[in-house]
Amino acid sequence: MFTATDFIPKKYTSTIENGNFEWSAPSNIALVKYWGKKDNQIPANPSVSFTLNNCKTITKLGFEKRDTSTSLSMTSAFSFDLLFEGKPKEDFKPKIQKFLERIEVYLPFLKDYHFTIDTQNTFPHSSGIASSASGMAALAMNFMSLEKELNPEMTEEYFYQKASFLARLGSGSACRSVKGNVVVWGNQTNIQGSTDLYGVEFPYAIHNNFKNYQDTILLVDKGEKQVSSTVGHDLMHNHPYAERRFAQAHENLDQLISIFESGNLDEFIKIVESEALTLHAMMMTSMPYFILMKPNTLQIINAIWKFRNETKIPVCFTLDAGANVHVLYPENVSEKALQFIQDELVVFCQNGQYICDEIGEGSMKQ
Repeated sequence: MFTATDFIPKKYTSTIENGNFEWSAPSNIALVKYWGKKDNQIPANPSVSFTLNNCKTITKLGFEKRDTSTSLSMTSAFSFDLLFEGKPKEDFKPKIQKFLERIEVYLPFLKDYHFTIDTQNTFPHSSGIASSASGMAALAMNFMSLEKELNPEMTEEYFYQKASFLARLGSGSACRSVKGNVVVWGNQTNIQGSTDLYGVEFPYAIHNNFKNYQDTILLVDKGEKQVSSTVGHDLMHNHPYAERRFAQAHENLDQLISIFESGNLDEFIKIVESEALTLHAMMMTSMPYFILMKPNTLQIINAIWKFRNETKIPVCFTLDAGANVHVLYPENVSEKALQFIQDELVVFCQNGQYICDEIGEGSMKQ
């Protein structure tokens, strides 16, 4: 297991003047939720997620060596242009600036280059799908590709774990978008190799029931989030139920170890839906309090419960910190589940929009 100090490079053995890389990284959906963090993007509790396949960010990183003969003040700042879908995007720049400041100690070459970061999402902008996880993961993969050019002896394990470590410093959940289809982030006694510093592939047996699991994302509300994730996480600091919630996350993650092995979908559904509702309960009981569900979110949840009760088809839901609903179901019931979604749930989506996704492998070099 790597420590943060292991990610500070000693000396680079190679040089590169210019070039470009391109990586895609997907979004992910947490089954056990991370809500609440300590300093330096350390989670207050462990989480586990399904990596998605279709909802992803594709980022191209161009780089060229800067002229070191210019004045020190010129080269003491980061130098980068940011394009979103090919057009300059000034309002994204402060977030990237902050990310570069956080990771510079681990990537000391950052001020030696001018970067052109050109990024796009495969899902519609402002669809209510969190793009910070996929965006930061894709950027971290590109920076690691450059570091591998400077240090060609780097191992694959180090490459991916450092990429996850860096992505976490941009957006906590981004560390779960780097590699693997089921990813654990956060120190959990019963999960070997788990750490607060980066995401790791779930190391134990996973039943065939969970292979190619499907996630249909119902876009209930495509507006801007009422409350930023950062503010929401901070509200856990003085939350009256925080400690019990953190303990519950550990308990639920422990239970999922045996559920993943046995393929018990009934028990899986109980934990996943309970986790989603607990996340929103934490928001409703913080100070200040807020409700991110919409009336249509509740309509969808009730329709799923009714359908599952009547048909015994193992369709369930989870939620992120927003109104959209992720409808989860095994691949072998896809036809009936999609028919149900189209017949009964799409009516509750904004403009009838939904996205069909499934478990994926993580980031990919383009």
